[in-house]
Amino acid sequence: MFDKLRRLFLSNRTAAPVVEPAASSRSRTRQHNLFEAAATYVAATADDDQDRMDEASGWVSPEALSFGVSELACRAVIALARERDESPQTVARSLLGLPAA
Repeated sequence: MFDKLRRLFLSNRTAAPVVEPAASSRSRTRQHNLFEAAATYVAATADDDQDRMDEASGWVSPEALSFGVSELACRAVIALARERDESPQTVARSLLGLPAA
């Protein structure tokens, strides 16, 4: 199920372009995509860095950030499940400190 969702999402994904105005190299504006925002937000949360969390929160809409964090969580659980040779449910429950189902 996650593979189907990931393939569907990745096929429709568009990263925000880098905008480089011709007038001045100092006025370059770089727009971030939702995965950059999610990765920065989650890493900042793990580091307890409120300034970086606030910065990443401003890069995309709250809905996009929520989706990106959810996608990051899914990918992390899948990666850990493969690494541990366990089911994603077992890994997710373990990470949250829940008893095995």
